[in-house]
Amino acid sequence: MYPSAGAMNAAAAAAAVAAARHPGPPQPGQPIKFTVGESCDRIKEEFNFLQAQYHNLKLECEKLASEKIEIQRHYVMYYEMSYGLNVEMHKQTEIAKRLNAIIAQILPFLSQEHQQQVASAVERAKQVTMTELNAIIGQQRPDLPRLLQQMHAAHLPAHGAPPLPLLGQGALPPAGLLGLGVPHHPLSVLAKPPELHRPDDKGNGISSAEERHRNSISPGEREKYRTRSPAEPDHKKLKKEEKDMGHELVVDDASEEPTSPHNGAPSPRENGLDKLQPKKEHPPHSPRAYSFHVSAEGQMQPVPFPPDALMGPGIPRHARQVSALAHGEVVCAVTVSSPTKYVYTGGKGCVKVWDISQPSKAPVSQLDCLQRDNYIRSVKLLPDGRTLIVGGEASNLSIWDLASPTPRIKAELTSSAPACYALAISPDSKVCFSCCSDGNIAVWDLHNQTLVRQFQGHTDGASCIDISADGTKLWTGGLDNTVRSWDLREGRQLQQHDFSSQIFSLGYCPTGEWLAVGMENSNVEVLHAVKPDKYQLHLHESCVLSLRFASCGKWFVSTGKDNLLNAWRTPYGASIFQSKESSSVLSCDISSDDKYIVTGSGDKKATVYEVIY
Repeated sequence: MYPSAGAMNAAAAAAAVAAARHPGPPQPGQPIKFTVGESCDRIKEEFNFLQAQYHNLKLECEKLASEKIEIQRHYVMYYEMSYGLNVEMHKQTEIAKRLNAIIAQILPFLSQEHQQQVASAVERAKQVTMTELNAIIGQQRPDLPRLLQQMHAAHLPAHGAPPLPLLGQGALPPAGLLGLGVPHHPLSVLAKPPELHRPDDKGNGISSAEERHRNSISPGEREKYRTRSPAEPDHKKLKKEEKDMGHELVVDDASEEPTSPHNGAPSPRENGLDKLQPKKEHPPHSPRAYSFHVSAEGQMQPVPFPPDALMGPGIPRHARQVSALAHGEVVCAVTVSSPTKYVYTGGKGCVKVWDISQPSKAPVSQLDCLQRDNYIRSVKLLPDGRTLIVGGEASNLSIWDLASPTPRIKAELTSSAPACYALAISPDSKVCFSCCSDGNIAVWDLHNQTLVRQFQGHTDGASCIDISADGTKLWTGGLDNTVRSWDLREGRQLQQHDFSSQIFSLGYCPTGEWLAVGMENSNVEVLHAVKPDKYQLHLHESCVLSLRFASCGKWFVSTGKDNLLNAWRTPYGASIFQSKESSSVLSCDISSDDKYIVTGSGDKKATVYEVIY
């Protein structure tokens, strides 16, 4: 019944031959062997799978990029609306405070019956709810609820965005104005005036979100050259008179009167688009729109900033203060060497030289110029860094040799004008131009140290000057409310631009045809060399004392009597960053590599900022 041993051996041998011809499934621990064709098929399948994954991820990235753009658009809308509503709440609070003061003054003169009526009306005003207030505002602006619903529906992120200028600390709920987190009812001021929002100021950095308003201190200036803005505080004291045969520029001395800060609002980085039509004489400093395009016909419209207004190569993100140079006198002039190593500060009767690469707080040398009590108005380095030209409240210009072991005066140029307010050097270093207090522009041959000619046209002191990068055109501004351009090849005036304010500063863009002008009425205007339209910028609160373009031409800075340093995008003036100093900022310069900004101020020091990209 059982197979014989021979039969079993034959069956085992047959099975072994069959297994060799047709291998079965691999046993555990046995390596898998594929043919070349099978390996290629597997690689192809893996490649197709990875390619499909790549396409899916690419579609996801494109979708996320699209969502990011949409979120940014909604964020800008939210920022503009929240800022505008914040300002409106401030206005309502101020109105309520003033009404309360008026009521308190008038109330004693009313009859008992009328006093009771006024008291009941005030109590009713205090009891107005936010719902009623929202309804009133909704009647004045019917599109407000729809815009708020749109922003809420967009699910805006609560992190990763710059701080918004809200009064309170709440986020944005879908409940109308309550989402702005206003901590006080606007009419509750009738009972107790609330504190307005006031950001902390550490004084050692630059931020577009810090407060913009601060009173500056000013010595007396003659009537033609004093700030005539209605916002000038009445309590300012006239301190120091600077007489230059009837012509003088602003010099603020911080030691003569302490600054008096007051509440302010942060400057917006996005321009408003609410189609304001400000008066040309006294445009409102509305935070909803600070940059306006002015057509050839004089029509003003808020500028819609392009998406790359505040980003891209060559556009700073902010700047930080790296050192303060204690000059000891009001610093009316500054300049930076190239490469960036030395800073020259001009004050009363001397120029001090600072090596900013060294930690020492003392100047490396002092150049005694002009008279001891006369201010230096302008210092200019020749491109080789070996010669410095100094001008100010004297009829002579000093030319200093910086290459000698000890800096020494190489020559002096004497003119008939009692003072020089500004200097410019031709690109080939052969000619120096000086703005004279008698309105003339003196042209000096630096090699022969002689006066070769004078440009005449300004009917009052010439206050500022700049030259085109190719050295063919000169731009000058004056106390006669005009800006003039001059053809240096033909020696004649080309254009004249008339303004309603004295011109304190200007700069010509090194890479384009834009001219920025800083004025006594606090405006900065950006003109095109050929086209008739222009831009008007309204972030300064007082006269604009100095202005300088970066070498790349993509941005420029202006400083003012309002203690502010503003950085603007060329040409439309988007606010890149802003710094508030403790006194009037009288002068500024930018290093040739666009990495440093230096300012001179009325608190007797110069400040060095590092530009952060």
